[in-house]
Amino acid sequence: MLRIENVSKTFNPGTVNEKKALDHLSLHLLPGDFATIVGSNGAGKSTMFNAIAGTFLADEGTILLGGEDITFRPEHIRSRTIGRLFQDPLMGTAPHMTIEENLAVAYLRASGRSSVFSRISRKDRAFFRDQLSLLDMGLEDRMSQPVGLLSGGQRQALTLLMATVVTPRILLLDEHTAALDPATAAKVLELTRTIVAERSITCLMVTHNMHQALEMGNRTIMMNAGRIVLDVAGTEREGMTVEDLLRRFAAGAGKAFDNDRILLSTEEGI
Repeated sequence: MLRIENVSKTFNPGTVNEKKALDHLSLHLLPGDFATIVGSNGAGKSTMFNAIAGTFLADEGTILLGGEDITFRPEHIRSRTIGRLFQDPLMGTAPHMTIEENLAVAYLRASGRSSVFSRISRKDRAFFRDQLSLLDMGLEDRMSQPVGLLSGGQRQALTLLMATVVTPRILLLDEHTAALDPATAAKVLELTRTIVAERSITCLMVTHNMHQALEMGNRTIMMNAGRIVLDVAGTEREGMTVEDLLRRFAAGAGKAFDNDRILLSTEEGI
């Protein structure tokens, strides 16, 4: 489904602030793969997501999604088939628009009905209501309220629904529960697990929690200095502990893992 081949990206080249963010990165995801990603700050996790989403063009390399070369495709075109959630719950929704209007924009864009003549039908509204009810947050009864009145957890759950209301080719989750309180984070994470599994969505999820990295999805990836230093799946991943993960990282990166925030996050859902 996703094929990244030798992608590199350097910011501020030729200056004292030069930073090689991606270093000949390669990654292949099969349809339905759900890979969790762990790495220290500056490892290249968000930069890889930006390269996939088209926030910037890579300096070299190719990116294929669903067999199509999207390396030079504009971000707004890619957004029709790529779902994405950020750490900040405020980034995925328009606060002054209603819940229904936010869903409508996402639905029309992803379904290719984004012309000025596009309209939301009664059937579409019923569909939105049914989808909102799955969140079990009572949002189906608040469709006419501005999104700005929702809590952070409600907005993040809505953003997840907006990103998947039309099944995307790939879903990018960039620490999407990190800014939520533990109880809300656990609920959004369970919604994520359910939606991804039921729709067989190919997914990449950045997490700061080592246990989540081993328990969510079917693959665990660790990054360092703009490249992948560990990629485990299947029987190799089964039974792995956090200590095993850290030991394998050190072997691949040539140094110990050094992110205190991640190392201290040892409880599921934190």
